[in-house]
Formats: sequence, structure tokens, C-alpha cells
Amino acid sequence: MEDNLEKPTQSIGEDDESEIVAESAAFVDGDFPQEGEGPPKVDSEVEVLHEKVKKQIIKEGHGQKPSKYSTCFLHYRAWTESTQHKFEDTWHEQRPIEMILGKEKKEMTGLATGVSFMKAGERALLHVGWELGYGKEGNFSFPNVPPMADIIYEVELIGFDETKEGKSRGDMTVEERIGVADRRKMDGNAFFKDEKLDEAMQQYEMAIAYLGDDFMFQLFGKFRDMALAVKNPCHLNMAACLIKLKRFEDAIAQCTIVLAEDEKNVKALFRRGRARAELGQTDSAREDFSQALKIEPEDKAIARELRRLAEHDKAVYQKQKEIYKGIFGPPPRPKPKPTNLVMRIWQFLIVVWQWLLSLLHRIFKGGRPKTD
Repeated sequence: MEDNLEKPTQSIGEDDESEIVAESAAFVDGDFPQEGEGPPKVDSEVEVLHEKVKKQIIKEGHGQKPSKYSTCFLHYRAWTESTQHKFEDTWHEQRPIEMILGKEKKEMTGLATGVSFMKAGERALLHVGWELGYGKEGNFSFPNVPPMADIIYEVELIGFDETKEGKSRGDMTVEERIGVADRRKMDGNAFFKDEKLDEAMQQYEMAIAYLGDDFMFQLFGKFRDMALAVKNPCHLNMAACLIKLKRFEDAIAQCTIVLAEDEKNVKALFRRGRARAELGQTDSAREDFSQALKIEPEDKAIARELRRLAEHDKAVYQKQKEIYKGIFGPPPRPKPKPTNLVMRIWQFLIVVWQWLLSLLHRIFKGGRPKTD
């Protein structure tokens, strides 16, 4: 299957400008932040942004840096520097936060300072002094931060929107939010066509951020249908990118989100099946492909994936058969049947042995004394 765009109502292999097909794997530089016990170890040069804020780049970004009142979307993890205690993680919640530079909360001042010096797609380690964090008193509710705690942030700037007035998502109308999300989706498709997968995913993730759960819960009727018509393709396009990046678990998660809304979405079933097959989850993959084929019985791509699974199962069976054959060794050979000469000798010896026994019996019986 080729890497192109497809129509929601057409077969998986046909073209459109809404959802992308990305079935062939292609490695792209850039790794996903892995959760560990403490902050990541970074060897890059330390850049002093402020007396209380220092930055080390983990992954380079691209384009311009946000200006004051830009609406930024970011993921981050936060630790207290002295104890290495992690007190916040937006990656774990799979929900990026929105921050308007210049209008951030007081405890986010150091984080906002670091973000203002980052490019879209950049991931960095920030060292923030307690004066620009939770201050002298700390925070004893959620998150729990001790007094005068310096903070380490691992932060990724997904992207930002330039707005002079600093308009947040909450101040937008439904139509405005859906419109902004749709433009982000189209920008993501353009990046995907140019094989810029990291940039494409940033656009899709920003689009999804405008259509978060808190927003979707408030919608019904035509507005909900309008939002889902943008949101679900973004999740599917994210899954397509993640498959190409070999991040199969994340691709499965994106498809599952779509299937929670639309259990008969063929593209979600197909891409989740491909990701599961890559992870060796053949039974689950076969279930996804079979369900997709029931919905689209004429789709050749789905049928081809099912054939691949059948061929894979056959190859695994043959391999296991060879392994077990080597473990237990060759079957035992049958004992050769005795020849006629050997049989005759055995018969003669048996006859002689029987004659001797009979003779001994008569001798001992004849010599025994008679009793009264």
C-alpha cells in the first residue's frame, strides 16, 4: 500500500486529503521520551536563559520561537532537584497543556521562560530556581512540592499559535476551535507528504489539543459530528506516522481512541491490526483484520494482511516442528528380524532344553524312596 491520502468513505488504498495511509515502514530520526526514575542525563551545552533558568537541548526543534502571548502546547515532566521526586507528568496523562506566554500561572514562570526560548518540536531539560517555581512556601496540595524547591523540567514544545491578544482555547467559539484544529490537520498532512513525520505529528497533536475531552463532552448533535470529523482523522494520521516510526504501542493507543467512538472504523481496525502484527500479537491482529474485512469484504489490502498472518503462522509451525525434531532426536529404528538360520538354531536349542528338563525330571522321580 502506498503512502498517500485517502477518503473516509473509500477503500483503504484510495486517495483524499483527510486521512493518510502509511503502511510501509520508514525509520525517522528522533526518539520518544522514555519514563525513568529521574530526569534524563543530558550532555549538551548549558545555556543560561535567566539568572534562575538554564536550558540543555535534548532534541533540536525547527522554525521560529514563540513570542509574548503565543498560545503554546507542550508536554513536560517535573522533578524536585534535591530529592529527584517526580511530581507531574503530562505524557503519562497523554494530554498536552496549553500555556499563553505572559499569562502563565506564577509557579509556571520559570517553565514559561524556558519555553519562550524553544522552537516547535524541541525537547529540552530546564533547571529552574525556586524563586520562579513554587516559591518559598512550596505547594502542599497537588502537585506536592516542598518549600524552596529548585525544579528540573523535561519539556517538549509541540507547537504554538501566534495571537496578539493571547486568546486561549476556552475563549474561542466552537466553530473557531474546530476551524483551528482542521487547519492544523491539513498542515500535518502537508508535512507528511514531505516525509517530515515529527512535524506532522506535532500538527496533529496540536489539533487534538483544541478538541480535548473537556471540550468534546460539551458537544452534541452537528457540532459533535463536526469535531469528530476532524479529531478522529488526526488520531488515525498520528497512528500512520507512529507505524512508520516503529512506535507500535503508541499507534495502537491512537487507533483505540478512534474505535471507542466508532467501533466499525475500518482504518482504525486496519492500522491497529498492522501495529499488533508488528509486535507479534498475531491473534489480536487477526481479530482486527477479520472485523475490518466483515465491514469491507472487497478490500484487497485487508485480505492481503490476513494472508500474511496465515503465512507467518505456517512458517512458525514449520520452525517449531524442526526445533522439536532436533530436541527429541530421530525416531527409534525397528529391530531387525532374525534370519531363517538363526530361527532354526533357536528352535533346536529350545527342543534340547525341553528334552534335558524332561530327562532330569524322570531321573529324580525314579530315585525317590517309596513311603508306606
